[in-house]
This record gives sequence, structure tokens and C-alpha cells, in this order.
Amino acid sequence: MVLISPVQGQVKQGVYVITLDNPPVNAISISVRRGLISAVNDFEQSNAQVAVLVGSNGTFIAGADIHEFARTSDGPVLLDVVRVIENCKKPIVAALQGAVLGGGLEVALACDARIAHVDTVIGLPEVSLGIIPGAGGTQLLPRRIGISRAIDIICGAQRLSAEEAKHLRLVDSVVCSDILVAANLFARNIEHKSSVRDELVPNEDPALIDQAINRYTKLGRCRPAIAKAIDLIQAAARLPIEEGLVLESAAFLELRKSQEAQALRHLFFAEKTCRKPPQTKEVAPIPINTVCVIGAGTMGTGIAICLLDAEFSVMLLEQDKEALDKGEERIFSHYQKQVETGKLSPVEASKCLSHLLCSLNWEELAKADLVIEAVYEDMLVKQDVFKKIDQFANPNAILATNTSYLSVDKIALATTRPKRVIGLHFFSPANVMKLLEIVNAKQTCLETLHAVIAFGNRLNKYPVVTKDSFGFIGNRIYNAYRTQCEFMLEDGAWPEEVDAALVDFGMAMGPFTVADLSGLDIAWRMRKTQRKNQETRYVDILDTLCELGRFGRKTSAGYYDYTNGKKQANTSELVRQIIENASQRRRIKRRTLNSKHIQNRALLSMVNEAALLMREGVAQRASDIDVVFVHGYGFPRWQGGPVFWARQQDRQQLQSDIAGLAEHGGNSFVLADISILFESSP
Repeated sequence: MVLISPVQGQVKQGVYVITLDNPPVNAISISVRRGLISAVNDFEQSNAQVAVLVGSNGTFIAGADIHEFARTSDGPVLLDVVRVIENCKKPIVAALQGAVLGGGLEVALACDARIAHVDTVIGLPEVSLGIIPGAGGTQLLPRRIGISRAIDIICGAQRLSAEEAKHLRLVDSVVCSDILVAANLFARNIEHKSSVRDELVPNEDPALIDQAINRYTKLGRCRPAIAKAIDLIQAAARLPIEEGLVLESAAFLELRKSQEAQALRHLFFAEKTCRKPPQTKEVAPIPINTVCVIGAGTMGTGIAICLLDAEFSVMLLEQDKEALDKGEERIFSHYQKQVETGKLSPVEASKCLSHLLCSLNWEELAKADLVIEAVYEDMLVKQDVFKKIDQFANPNAILATNTSYLSVDKIALATTRPKRVIGLHFFSPANVMKLLEIVNAKQTCLETLHAVIAFGNRLNKYPVVTKDSFGFIGNRIYNAYRTQCEFMLEDGAWPEEVDAALVDFGMAMGPFTVADLSGLDIAWRMRKTQRKNQETRYVDILDTLCELGRFGRKTSAGYYDYTNGKKQANTSELVRQIIENASQRRRIKRRTLNSKHIQNRALLSMVNEAALLMREGVAQRASDIDVVFVHGYGFPRWQGGPVFWARQQDRQQLQSDIAGLAEHGGNSFVLADISILFESSP
């Protein structure tokens, strides 16, 4: 059997055209690397005096084949390819289009010139996978654009437009026409070689470099890939190129094996997997173009904004004119700020707003393909709204409830079409957060499920499917985590100690800072709907705070006190007295809990609840749990999620440690068999 190389070369009108065809995104695999070296060597032997390197399928090279990162590969590495291109005695022009990312940009920088289609996106996003550019990125980029800007692009995993890249001299020309035709014309005017590697790093203000270093050291929390990238970018100014490349290659290979890189690769594949519909029979697609959002509050308007950004036609429906006017003003104010900050042009903002209709007329519902209810989190209120939706909505429309924990099955009973009812749990702020929990109720049909997964993808969110169960995936596990943290308050920790320990682990915020931010009254109201039995260990600290009117930031007092909106570092004597009184009522002798103890108990509670969810079939895949916690609850990406974290521990010791949680949880604690987290794939 003859294997056809994904890289082909042929002379066209005097230009040697090297075409890379490795669908879907021309990722750099071992066969691509071998093919590129062979094609460049063939070009040198040809009569053509110039070559053009172009990708098929509308993309140049979108990066490396990430599957190869987890294993060693025979044959040439990408740096070998770069050197072959740089050492070629005749010039090569890179014809850039689509995605030019990671190794794709390194290959382009090795060429003698670069011409880009106007829609091209360029970047070196390797730090988002816990690694660094490994084929010259940290050495070539600063030679062309300077150290501070290189730090921004590499450590910030920034993506540049073609015009931005031209401004930085990363591309020589930007065109709107056919890229291959334009590149061929451009190539015929090249008379000699021109290598970025021969350039010197330009001088710049040391203060700008220090600012860039401080910015990413702080944002990256001194993560290894970012720290190493900064070191290597700075080295480009003092080391010969070959010495810098040797250091870069060694660092790349070392980082590729790190636990952080493994965690980020795990998330990369988990994020791709959650976007796919269940592997079942083919279903007829249900087109969604017009969406009605019912409820013009903070959540409803946030949902409307993310719909407008995705170019849906949006109706915002309310029954109260004052509430509708406030919601409309909130949406217009958002787009005004986008224009003021330069994130959108006035034309782009106007285009988004042109798709918005605000109405008090429920008959408008008949125009919607999808209706999203976003009203008060109360079962009776939502059921009443769904009865009304059922009267006015198109018979073929999908009806969705934005609920955090209420039963979608019960809400569906308020309609005559439960097969078309589904849960869409957006996370606040809805136009920012990337997670979308899709609650697949008992009677939801497959066509409805597939349609809303496609809808979530169009919103550029991660659509994680969950079975209808109290709290679904995220809030159920978060509730177990938060409850364990409350136990630790009674056991001897202060809120600031728990928060600090979990922020040190990498969480975006500690649980008590989060509680104050979201409002303690929300959790208090939910707890009142859940009657606890006598055997359940119940911490009433939050109840006491709420009874005193301490609802968090919005009342300037919760677990913490706030002065002029600024949180005080330590809890007040009043809060400490409330906590100590709770310990005394339970007859607990308070003791000091160190940071490691706090982290372990919090993480173990997550892992135990995750295993219970998997056993019950609430989550489809263990990896979905990690996507939920990274994108919805501030779990650090570089730790991979609670399931990935569990898989890095000794399995027997982990099960034993989780069993130890029972002594803190009372008779109501349910011990999970965590083996399902190790057996589930991915």
C-alpha cells in the first residue's frame, strides 16, 4: 500500500507551490513534518527560483497534532523543519489564511516572507497547554517585534488579526483576494533570502519589559510555562540564536511531560468532546434562528447579549414595562461600553442591537424557534410562566428553562409538549461565562437535545449535558464542596483561612468570598426549601448572618465586612463570635487547620460527589465534570479539574482519605466508590 504524503509540491507558472493537506486544520503531525522537509528539498532541486507554502481547506497550519504531545515520536521534530526552510538557498513565501497558530506561525516565521488573507488569525497559544513554543517562537518573535510585545503575545496566548500582524511586521502584506494567486504574484518579486533569525532584538524601554513581566507573572501565578517563556524571550536579546534554540527545545520537551501540560491537554480534549452530541441515530436538525428570552433581569439580559453577539434574532419579553425598560437600557449600556473600550466598532454594535426586539406582547412568542425562560428561581413561578408559554409559543418551538437547581421534569409537566422542554443553565454573567449546562429531562426528545447542543456551540460555549437531578452537575458538587468548607468553620478555621488555602491551590476565589459576591440570601432561600433531618450535620452560620441582614457585598456585610466596596482582609469579631457559638452548640473543640488540610478536605468532597453523580448517571462522562468546574466555578485549568486531580493521586489512599470525610459529615454522609472515576473515559 502506497501512503500519499499530506504535503505535495509542483511547479505552477514558474513558482514551486508546496501544498499542505492534512484535514481538518492541517495540524503538524510526523507525516507533515517529513513531507515538508521532502518538499523543500525537492524545491531546491527544481528549476523554480521561488516557492509558496500554502495550506488547503482554508487554513495554513492551526498548530501541532496535540495527540503526539503525550508520546515520543520518531523522525524529525518541527525545529528540524524550520531549519530546513531557513537553510534553503532559494526564498520561500508563506501564504497565510485561516488559523496560523503555534507551530504554524513558527513555520511561517522561518520563511522569507509572509502574505496573509485579511481573515487570518495568528498566534502562539502554547502556554494555554502548559508548554512553550518549541521551534523558535521564543527566539524569532522578539527579534521581529521586541521583548515586551513578544511576552504579551506568547504569555497571554494572544491571537492577532492579519492587520495587527502586519502592523507588527509579522506579515508583509494583507490581501482580500485569493491567497494563492496573491502569494504567487508576491513571490515573483522576491529576489533574495531574508531571515528573521539574522535580525537583532530591537532596543526598547526597560520599564515596558518589566511591566510585561510583572503582568504575566501575576496573571500566570508563576506557572512553569509562563516563567520559562519569559526567561527564554529575554534570552533572545543576549544569546546567539542557536544557543537560544537549544535552550528552548530542552524546555519544551521538559514542560511537555509536566503534570500541568497533561492537565491542560486533558481539558483540551474534554472541551472538544463535550461539544459533540450523543452517538445515536441520525436526527432531523431543528433550526434555531429566532430566540425569545422571558425575563429582563440581570440573567435574562445577559442571555440576550450573548445571543445578539452570536447573531441570533432576539426578543426580550417581560410583563412589566418598568422591568423591560431597565433590561433594554442594560443591553444598550453594555454595547455602548463595548464601543467606548474599542472592543466593538459603532457599526458592529449597531448591527447587534438591530436584531433586538423588546416587547410586552406575549403573542410575539409565536415567532420564536427557541424560548428561554429566565425568571425568578421558584417552582410555582416557573410553572405559571410555562403554562403561559404553552399557550402562545409555536407548536414546534423548543422551550427551555434557565434554572440552577429546580426539576426540569416538574416544569415540563406545566406544558402539553414535554418532549420539547429542556433545561439551559447559563452561568452569570451569561455573556461572559463559557459554560452551559444542558438538562436532558426524562421526556426531552433527541431532536431537542441535538438542537440545543448545536445552539450552545453557536454561542461558543461548552454545552455539557446532564440528567435532571437537584443541582445538576455543577451546583450539586459545589454544594458538597461548600458544605465541607462550612464544616471546617465549625472545626476551627476562619473564612479567610479557608479562602486563602483554596486560592493558593488555584481557585479563582474562595467559597466565602464567592458566597458574599453572589449573595448569601440566595443560598439561604434555597436551604429553606430543603428540610434537613436530625442526623444531618447542618451548619447554621449562614442562616445567622442572613437573620442579621448580612447578605454579602450588596449589604456591605456578609462573611466579611466591606468598606467603600472593599473587602476587609479578616473577618470581624462579630462574625468570629457567630462561628465560635456554632462550634460550641455542636460541642466541637476548635483547632487550627493548616492550608493542606483545608485543600484536601475541599477537594475530596468534590471527588466523592463526582463519583456519586457518575454512578447515578447524572453526568455522561467524567471529563464533563472537569469542564463544568473549570468553566463554571473557577477551578484552575492547570489542575485539570477535580476528576483529573483525583486521577493523579494514589487510588487506595484517595479512597481511604474520602472515607475519612465521614467523621466530619455525620450519619448523612454517603461514601462513593471512586473506581468509576478511574474507569470512565475520557
